[in-house]
Amino acid sequence: MKTQQHAHTPTAGRVLVNALKLHGVDRVFCVPGESYLEVLDALYDAADDIELIVAKHEGAAAHMAEADGKLTGRPGVCMVTRGPGATHASVGVHVAQQDSTPMVLFVGQVARGDVGRDVFQEVDYLAMFGKMAKWVVEIHDPARMAETVARAFHVAVSGRPGPVVVSLPEDMLALPSPHAAFASAPLEPVQAGERALAQAHALLASAQRPLVMVGGSSWTDGDIEALATLAARWNLPLACTFRRQDLVDNRLPQYVGHLSLGMNPALSRMVQDADVILALGTRITDTATDGYTLMRPPQPAQTLIHIHASAEDLGRVFRPDVAMAVRPGVAALALSALPAPAVRPWDAWTAEARRSFEAFGEAPARVPEASGVDLAVAMRHLRATVGDDAIVTNGAGNYAIWLHRFFEYRQPRTELASTCGAMGYGLPAAVAAALRHRDRDVVCVAGDGCFLMYPQELATAAQHGVKLLVLIVNNGMYGTIRMHQEREFPRRVSGTTLAGPDYVALAKSFGAHAQRVTSTEEFPAALARARESAGLAVLELVTDPKQISPGMRLA
Repeated sequence: MKTQQHAHTPTAGRVLVNALKLHGVDRVFCVPGESYLEVLDALYDAADDIELIVAKHEGAAAHMAEADGKLTGRPGVCMVTRGPGATHASVGVHVAQQDSTPMVLFVGQVARGDVGRDVFQEVDYLAMFGKMAKWVVEIHDPARMAETVARAFHVAVSGRPGPVVVSLPEDMLALPSPHAAFASAPLEPVQAGERALAQAHALLASAQRPLVMVGGSSWTDGDIEALATLAARWNLPLACTFRRQDLVDNRLPQYVGHLSLGMNPALSRMVQDADVILALGTRITDTATDGYTLMRPPQPAQTLIHIHASAEDLGRVFRPDVAMAVRPGVAALALSALPAPAVRPWDAWTAEARRSFEAFGEAPARVPEASGVDLAVAMRHLRATVGDDAIVTNGAGNYAIWLHRFFEYRQPRTELASTCGAMGYGLPAAVAAALRHRDRDVVCVAGDGCFLMYPQELATAAQHGVKLLVLIVNNGMYGTIRMHQEREFPRRVSGTTLAGPDYVALAKSFGAHAQRVTSTEEFPAALARARESAGLAVLELVTDPKQISPGMRLA
């Protein structure tokens, strides 16, 4: 048994855990490793305050932490061991960076005296994560633990939120640390400048065809209410960017759709035809602009008002006419307090966009001869069945186009989906959501290829007794890649055929309720049975492989 040399001075590992408690961390996602045993031992004593969730793969643990950060607005915390553990977890760091999600990844490291010798599982984390994370640090002095953890939590939430990586040499963790843990000071939001507000107000008031593009992170419930108030008072059309559809109640008369894969062609034309665009929180990415064709950098044809929490992202791609480095909700609240114009020449523009959005979501979405489950019908039935606060997750693949087009998001933080297109994200994110909100519907929609990235996380869900529904969309291939392959190299199928397991038997081996659904007509009853089950449920939805996207066949 290890004896502590300094009975009254906590080790650096224990200071780390104390710091987590002071920052309000109540859950840590991990895969254990010998490189941070001191921290694991400290977490044993903190079990009443911090729940330790052991994932079955470091990539899944990192996805869970990132999803938890999305749900809470606080940094999600992940711990992995050195070398392979860190490289596996790097996918979650990339997701957090692209999605602007606060996250702290603690990584075990080799002993300080061995650094640079290329010893067992050694990786230079500063080089590995240096351009992916907001900050990467390796703690060599145990006396610096308290200040480093506090700074890590500050960096993760400041400006544009994102991931921080903290490397922990194993010998350092067991040494006494003389400085007690402390929490970083909360940040007060920066207020919008009066001059920039006046300019933005004047541009919006003089518009003929305005459009509000909503995206990014850092939105509070109050921010979202302010946005809805602004839209209602001005009757401004609101379009959400890629996988940010839950920032606006999709039932609002001002909501006109999402700027993403499978975009409504009418919304594409609307972006091009807009004379003033108010971009709130979004970086205005290639996905939202159809590869920068709807808005052309660096000087778009549209007058651009760009509001983002990070000054570094203003002018990075598009030159704005007005720029404000403030949290988007702060600007929305300030603009909503200014007088709306007495005459709004864009009222018909907003109404027509709304009608187009509603028609796009209700139109038949597959050719008549397609077999298997019609995903358009299934997603519409799902939206009519689950509660307004249901959390729906997904990873990457063409199957998600049906979800984003035919489902309806009604409350904030109900869409967990990676904007960087990470396959496998949906199931770990759903586990995190089901742990965070045990009283709500949580549904993971995953393609067969997407699900097979982390199917073992069904074990994590079962271990913790969460209520969770997984819909596996099975078309026997990597559909998105096959679509591109068929376009570039017709009838030359290479590497895109997928041979999966018996999904029902696999799910049942984890104790889940499971059923294979082969027709649209079977889905409502199957969904009802799955929702009535006590905990974990899996439905395999067999779909036509030729139906590669809504309305499109491979041929």
